[in-house]
Amino acid sequence: MSEGTPPPPPPENPYGGGGQAPPPPPGGQPPPGPPGGYGAPGGYGAPGQQPGGYEAAPPPPPGPATGRRPGELLDRFLARLIDSVLLFVVNLVILVPLFIGVLGINGATGYGMGGSFAAGAVSAVLSTLIYLGYFGFMESNRGQTVGKMLMKLHVESDSGGKPSLEQAIKRNIWMGLPILGIIPLLGGLVAGVGQLVAVIMIAVGINNDPVGRRPWTDKFADTHVIKEG
Repeated sequence: MSEGTPPPPPPENPYGGGGQAPPPPPGGQPPPGPPGGYGAPGGYGAPGQQPGGYEAAPPPPPGPATGRRPGELLDRFLARLIDSVLLFVVNLVILVPLFIGVLGINGATGYGMGGSFAAGAVSAVLSTLIYLGYFGFMESNRGQTVGKMLMKLHVESDSGGKPSLEQAIKRNIWMGLPILGIIPLLGGLVAGVGQLVAVIMIAVGINNDPVGRRPWTDKFADTHVIKEG
């Protein structure tokens, strides 16, 4: 190049003037934005986050199934009370004439010890059969006693459906304690104290299990009590 010849002009900007940004890279992907911008990690568009970078609250846990819940202590107490009154009447109808008949046989001896013991033993055996038979039959065939029907309760096996006869008897086994009445003198007292202790343990077990309301009797028999409605 000789003196006096002007230099060649600089090459033109292929992207044009005025500070125009270069085109996006090949592949159709937009150029990365500034840190913290929309779509960036921790930005407005991050998955599971709300605008401002805060994490979205987790969904609430599902509630219990409507219409079915464990039988509560008060409902079960009232159901048992109704059944107890019913069985007390049945015992009176069946056992009182029998008791009088047994004592009448020994009337000539002044209602001796033998007659009283025989009447007590027969009463203990029959009471046990009446109570266990009632609860075992009703719960294994219907899943309900009369008291449970009125309180809208029913017994289910842990495997589903009505409990078997064996399960129904196992969960009511403490109702068989009157059989101890065949033991002279202390048998009836021991039976009464045993039933009281069993009732207290059942009430405590129901109260201390807020999820399933299962006392030791239901755990022993693999059953549970459901409240409908």
